[in-house]
Amino acid sequence: MTDTNQTALHANETTSPTAPDTPTEQTARAPRRAWVALAVLMLPVLLVSVDNTVLSFALPAISQDLAPTAAQQLWIIDAYPLVLAGLLVAMGSAGDRFGRRRMLLIGSVGFALLSIVAAFAPTAEALIASRAALGFFGAMLMPSTLSLLRTVFVDREQRRLAIAIWASGFAAGSALGPLVGGVLIEHFHWGSVFLLAVPVLVPLVILVPLLIPESRDPAPGRIDIPSTLLSLAAMVPVVFGIKSLATEGVSGFGIQAIVFGLFCGLWFVRRQLKSRSPMLDVRLFRQGSFGGAVLVNLFSVIALVGFLYFVSQHLQLIAGLSPVAAGLALLPGLVAMIIAGLAVVPIARRVRPRVLVPIALLLSAGGYAVIAFFATAGSIAPVVIAFVMLGVGIGAAETVSNELILSSAPPEKAGAASAVSETAYELGAVLGTAVLGSILAAHYSAAIVLPTELTAAQAATASETLAGAATVAEQLPAAIGEQLAASAALAFDEGVVITSLIGVALMVAAAVVAVLALRNPKGAVAHE
Repeated sequence: MTDTNQTALHANETTSPTAPDTPTEQTARAPRRAWVALAVLMLPVLLVSVDNTVLSFALPAISQDLAPTAAQQLWIIDAYPLVLAGLLVAMGSAGDRFGRRRMLLIGSVGFALLSIVAAFAPTAEALIASRAALGFFGAMLMPSTLSLLRTVFVDREQRRLAIAIWASGFAAGSALGPLVGGVLIEHFHWGSVFLLAVPVLVPLVILVPLLIPESRDPAPGRIDIPSTLLSLAAMVPVVFGIKSLATEGVSGFGIQAIVFGLFCGLWFVRRQLKSRSPMLDVRLFRQGSFGGAVLVNLFSVIALVGFLYFVSQHLQLIAGLSPVAAGLALLPGLVAMIIAGLAVVPIARRVRPRVLVPIALLLSAGGYAVIAFFATAGSIAPVVIAFVMLGVGIGAAETVSNELILSSAPPEKAGAASAVSETAYELGAVLGTAVLGSILAAHYSAAIVLPTELTAAQAATASETLAGAATVAEQLPAAIGEQLAASAALAFDEGVVITSLIGVALMVAAAVVAVLALRNPKGAVAHE
């Protein structure tokens, strides 16, 4: 449907007998088609967020099939959200300029095609490359979905509910990933987790032109390619450096990569401050509510993705659950996350964000503490309880923080502001595995005690990853295999304790940030 036809359609709706007669009435009640449009916009949200975590449960199967190294295993997970995070701001800006609906449709088609390519990747390197390409098109999807909500829902209360549904969908998708992955892996090839994108995106491509009007910035800035390259140059070296330090120890190259990334980040900020039409208006971060909400999102997703990374391996490779059973063990936390994200909407009208958000984050910190102090080898109940606590806290906190971010920006910059929110999500997904996953991998490799009967190749494989140790243990005589499996489980769970304590610290830090930064008056999550 063309922009002209779409405009005519909305003009007809406005003048129809059932349409509101005044601007006030229009603002007070969104038409029914707006809620249908919201349901359609949830499709890419669920898909992108599921894709962030679905590989956590597919990882054991991928490890047995493609035999990646520990570093490649982390990159298989991180390549997608890293490219996604690096391009979100640029794609949000492009949506403001060329049309947010148009970017959503282009991204949907590209994402579906690349998902098919990734499903049949023959090597670990090919899978990493496919994941990176998926991140490119995924970056077109996310800014469009959230910014279009501001176009569709004009009324503040209805928009807050729509954003709560959006945030719950994103959080639910992240938690649903392991369950979906478990069902698919148990019955199909691991490539099926990628093919899932095709039936999800086909109805989106059909329905979006029918339900959602095109929107764009009436006075867009130019496309800033150097800033796009700088944003990538800031993120990739930092993540690479973190992985290098965790897997290879303190080395000059890892430190240099981090320093270079930070330099490019400062250069990016400086360029935005000098630009008349910046790709990202970094001045928004001077508002405590905006910057504080972004940090809350960042810390929350680091904690969520890091948790799913090690818990999925614990449940399958140590507790011995099937992929489906392991996914079902996390289902209560998924349900709790969705309920918390929606239930917090009426509470947010009465409780200040600087009170509500810290309480939610401290509850999430308690979830990590349960893992650190009560989870043992083969335990399941502490994992279930911990994920419920984590889910309730993150679900509530992210609903409020997303509304703050979107409402702090002017309507014409909705795409760029939405991109900031989602950049925090995706950067958090990257750092969740890059930081927490790398720390866990480093401790595992250092702590595992290998039987002397192993060959050099078997020792290298077993010391790289828990999945590698499980594969090698199956090839050994029963007594030696059991010895290796027990040592690997102990080393992994010791690393989980350390990682969980870091998760507690992250959530407490996020709560402190929320107390200090979210200073909006009661009943107003952000100014209009």
